[in-house]
Amino acid sequence: MTAPRPDGTPSEALSRLAALHGVATSYRPSPDTTVPASAAAVTRALAALGVDASTDEAVRAALAVREQEIAERLLPPTVVAWGARPPEALAALPEGTRLELRTEDGGLRASAEDLPPGVHLLSATAPDGRTARSHLIVAPPRLPAVEGRSYGLLVQLYSLLSRRSWGMGDLADLGELAGWAGRALGAGFVQVNPLHAAVPGPPTDPSPYRPSSRRFPDPVHLRVEAVPEFAHVEDRERLHALLERAARLREAVLDKGALIDRDAVWEAKREALELVRKVRLGPGRAAALRAFRAEQGQALEDHATWYALAETYGPDWRRWPAALRDPRSAETARAREELRDRVDFHSWLVWLADDQLTAAQRAAREAGMGVGIVHDLAVGVHPTGADAWAQRDHFAPGMSVGAPPDAFNARGQDWGLPPWRPDRLAESGYAPFRDLLRGLFRYAGALRIDHVMGLFRLWWVPEGRPPTEGTYVRYDAEAMLAVLVLEASRAGSLVIGEDLGTVEPGVREALRDRGVYGTSVLWFERDWEGDRRPLPPERWRADCLATATTHDLPSTAARLTGEHVELRDRLGLLTRPLAEERAEAEADVGEWLERLEGLGLLPATPEGGSDASREEAGIQAVYRYLLRTPARMVGVWLPDGVGDRRPQNLPGTWDQYPNWRLPVADAEGRPVTLEDLAASPRLRALVDVLRADAPPGG
Repeated sequence: MTAPRPDGTPSEALSRLAALHGVATSYRPSPDTTVPASAAAVTRALAALGVDASTDEAVRAALAVREQEIAERLLPPTVVAWGARPPEALAALPEGTRLELRTEDGGLRASAEDLPPGVHLLSATAPDGRTARSHLIVAPPRLPAVEGRSYGLLVQLYSLLSRRSWGMGDLADLGELAGWAGRALGAGFVQVNPLHAAVPGPPTDPSPYRPSSRRFPDPVHLRVEAVPEFAHVEDRERLHALLERAARLREAVLDKGALIDRDAVWEAKREALELVRKVRLGPGRAAALRAFRAEQGQALEDHATWYALAETYGPDWRRWPAALRDPRSAETARAREELRDRVDFHSWLVWLADDQLTAAQRAAREAGMGVGIVHDLAVGVHPTGADAWAQRDHFAPGMSVGAPPDAFNARGQDWGLPPWRPDRLAESGYAPFRDLLRGLFRYAGALRIDHVMGLFRLWWVPEGRPPTEGTYVRYDAEAMLAVLVLEASRAGSLVIGEDLGTVEPGVREALRDRGVYGTSVLWFERDWEGDRRPLPPERWRADCLATATTHDLPSTAARLTGEHVELRDRLGLLTRPLAEERAEAEADVGEWLERLEGLGLLPATPEGGSDASREEAGIQAVYRYLLRTPARMVGVWLPDGVGDRRPQNLPGTWDQYPNWRLPVADAEGRPVTLEDLAASPRLRALVDVLRADAPPGG
C-alpha cells in the first residue's frame, strides 16, 4: 500500500502526483486554517480518475507517466480563447509548428486569428513530428452588462397551484404567473426551482436538486389540457374520470391540508397523456416533433431509452442486467428497438415539455419582462438516473459531491451526486456541459447555477466514507467559464451564480470579470472582515441577485419572529440549548432591525398596532433595504408576499419535515392559489413598496 506520512497525510510523491491531476492534499476552511486531506481520500480520488496510487511503486510509475505526458504534450485537450485574443497555449508551441483549424461550421483555416465564437477543432504538427488535436473554445470576453435594475419573483413552481392545475403547479401556471407579474406588477423576471427530469417512483425523490437528468425537463410539469391533441381524445369517459381525479388531488392540497403528492399527480397525468398520444399529429406538428428529435440527437434517444428500460427493470440502472448498464452495448441497442414504442413515448413527452417551457418564456417576454423565466441548474444528478447511465464514462465512479466541514456544519455534507471527471470533460471539449447549457438556454432568460463554485472545484467524498474524509478536485475553470459564457451569449441570456457559503479566494472575482452575477442574501451580508455588523447597503456588490431568503432558509416572517428556531427545536435539530439558539437569533435580527430603523426604512408602528401589521412592516422594510443596495436584480421570495412562515426545505431533515411538498400559504397556513395571489392585498402592498422605492430607470 501507499505509505502515508506518520500523521496519515499523503507522502511527497503522492502529493506531487495528486497535484498533477488536480487533486488537493489540503484545504483551507478559513484564511488562517489549513486542513490536510488523508492519503486514503487522495488515493481514492486518483483511482476515480483512472490513476493507480494504491502502492508506493504504483505512485512512482504513475508520476513518471504523468510527468512525461506533460513534458511531451504540445497542447492540452481543450484550449480557450477569449474574444479576438489568440489562445495563450499557442505561444508555447515550438517555432515552425503547423496549425490547422476546422471551425464549428466546417470551414478550414491555417491560423487562430479572428475566429468566430464557437467550439472548433485545432490540429498542431511540430517540426519534430509530434502532433496534437485539441478543442478550441472561442468565447466573448464577458457577458454584456444589463442596463438598469429589475425585480422579480422567486417561487418553487410545484408549490404554486392554480384552480386548474393537477395537484401541483405546472408550466401553464408559470406562464400565467409571468404574464400577470410582468403586466400588473412590472416584474422583470420569475425564478423557479430546477425543472429537471426526476428519477421515477414511487416514491419519487421530491428534491428538485437530485434529478435523473439535468439535460431534459420533467413531464410532470406539463399542463395536459394545453397539449393541442387533448381536445381530440376519443375516450372522453376515461378522460373525464382522470380530470375528476386531478380535481381531487388539487382540492386535497388547497382545501384539505394535504401535502403535494408528486407521484399521484404524475400517475394521473401519465394516464391522460397516454390517451392524448393516441391522437394522430397533424402534419405540421409531426414535422416539428421529427425536427426536435433530430436536433436533440443521441442525447434524447439515450434519455428516452433509460426511461423505457426503467419501466421494465426499475429506476436504478446499476441493478439492471449487466449488458444493459452500458448504453452503447448491442443488447441495449436491441432493447431500444424492442421498446421502441415506449422510447418514442418518452421522447414525445420531452418535446411537449420543451414546447410548454418555451411558451412560458414567450409569455414572460410578451408581458414586458426584460429577463423572463430564470431557470435553475442543479449541481449534479442522481447516481441511479438517466444522465449517470448515458454519460457513465464522464462520471467519477465511487465518488459523491459534497462539502467539507465548516463553521456551520462540523460533519461536512454528502449530497449523493456523482461528479463529472474533469479529464473526460476536457477530452470531449466539454461536450456534456455544452449540450446541457444549450438545452436549458432554449427557454431561459437567465440561468441560476447552484453551487457555482463547482465550476472551479468540487469536494469529492469516497463512497462509504463520511464527508470529513473527502478532498477537493479541481476543474479547468477557464474552460468551464468559456463554455458558459459562449452558450449564454448565443442565447442572449444572463447567468446568476449561487456563490453562498465557503468560496475560495479569486472565484467571485473571476465570475464577475466574465459577467456572471453572484447571489447575495440579506442575513449573510455582514462586514465579516470588520465589525461583523450588517453591511451598509452602499457596500453591497452591484453584479448580483439580492434576496431576503432562499428555498433552504426561513421565510422572512419566520426569521423576524424567531419561529424558525422553534421549528428546528421541535424537530431535534439544534446542537445547543434552545435558549442559546433563540438569543443568538434575536440578536441577529435585532441588529438588522436597528439598521433598518436607522435608515428610516422601518416606520414606527402606531399604538395598538397588531403583531401582523408589525410583521408586515418588517418584511417591507427588508425589501426596502435591498432596493438601497446597488444590486442589479432584486428577488422577492413569493411566500414572503403572503406571509408564509414555513421553509420549502429544511436541510438536515428527510422524513421529519415535508420538504419540497408544501404549497405556498398565508400567515395562517392556508394555501394560496395563483388566483388568490393576483388578488392579495398583502402582496400588492409589498410590490407597491418595491415600485415606489425603485430608483429612476429601475
